[in-house]
Amino acid sequence: MTDIRRNHADNSRRAILALAWPIVLANIAAPLLALTDTAIIGRIGSTADLGGLALGSLLFNLLYWTFGFLRMGTTGFVANANGRDDSAAVRAHMLRAGLLALVCGSALTALQVPLLAAGLAAFDASAAVESVASEYLSIRLWSAPASLMIVAIMGGLIGLGDSRSVLIVQLVLNGLNIALDLWLGVGLGLGIVGVAIGTVIAEWLAAGLALVLLHRVLKARASDDEPMLPFDRLRNWAGWRAVLSANGDIMLRTLCLLLGFAWFTNRGAQFGDAVLAANHLLLQFITFSAFFLDGFANAAESRVGAALGARRVERLDRVVRNSSQLAVATAAALAATVLLFGPLLINLLTDLPDVRTVATDYLPWTALYVLLSVGAFQLDGVFIGASQTRAMRNASVVAVLIFLALSLLLGSWQNLGLWLAFVGYVIARACTLVAAYPALRRRAMT
Repeated sequence: MTDIRRNHADNSRRAILALAWPIVLANIAAPLLALTDTAIIGRIGSTADLGGLALGSLLFNLLYWTFGFLRMGTTGFVANANGRDDSAAVRAHMLRAGLLALVCGSALTALQVPLLAAGLAAFDASAAVESVASEYLSIRLWSAPASLMIVAIMGGLIGLGDSRSVLIVQLVLNGLNIALDLWLGVGLGLGIVGVAIGTVIAEWLAAGLALVLLHRVLKARASDDEPMLPFDRLRNWAGWRAVLSANGDIMLRTLCLLLGFAWFTNRGAQFGDAVLAANHLLLQFITFSAFFLDGFANAAESRVGAALGARRVERLDRVVRNSSQLAVATAAALAATVLLFGPLLINLLTDLPDVRTVATDYLPWTALYVLLSVGAFQLDGVFIGASQTRAMRNASVVAVLIFLALSLLLGSWQNLGLWLAFVGYVIARACTLVAAYPALRRRAMT
């Protein structure tokens, strides 16, 4: 019991860094899979196959991100119960999250026909591309229960501060996926079908591994006399209401973020193909930076939840201060990297002169966005860990409305106005959460 308390009470920079770096590595593993799948189909498939893979992956990811509340909501509740040293409550939260993941995932599989029709109707793709995307998704959606189960378990492991298990699951998932995709897609010549089947197999196997690791962690931390699966606690409808309310808030917050990035892409398209392509390229730098900043935000989630569960305001202050210092230093390094090596990376990613010119011109704004985004990332982590999802929801709605208004007001400046609004958007996200932070801190003192 002493070791458990020491684990979630250590909020030093060294402890936070030890918690964050496996998550960073786990985050970076995911895009390697996407690159491998693209390379496989790009080598052995047709243009329609490659387009179908891109469209199918995009639609699956949109569904996946929509259910991101299974990860974020679980982290806050588990971290809070862990801070109270209530091991039975931790298991009850994981049981609720697992049941929700299975129900949601099974619904996605069962409703795949209307979902496919609605998703494909939203994009103006060719018949050949739509056919490939439909074939890919009709297979891929059979892994939806496993995929969402992994999301929920990752949330629990992060809430418990077990980021090494998170890394193990992600490395096994992506390693198996790559190996199976190469074997089935290339070795057996199944192409896009082989890639989809390989992903389904890998996700179900990884879900099994995640369950084994979670069971091991929960058993080691059990300090009560209740069953390992405390089904009696599921009769507590107040617990279900809290979970469903938090998950609804997080889902709305996620949809606001997706709307913001979709608006950025759509507005850029109005300024010409070169601007659209350049902005898309620069967004890859922002996405890559997010993999690093997410690690510190996830570490903050775990430690903030534990501090609030223990009602220790000094622990809260320390984790917010130390995790933020590490995150700011990382954001500054990432922004400097974008400025210094951005031109080289742009030239490696495209040989189109007009796209290179536009992308290079807006590199400083990309670097500024990366630098300033650290506030939004860190505060998201703090509020997720505290399960203060209503404040997050409200902040996201306000921020996206500010972004939409700014982009319209600055429309005459075209892409420059869009980037100014985009930077304003990430500042607004941070400022709205800063305004809500004092109330969160008061909670730790009551």
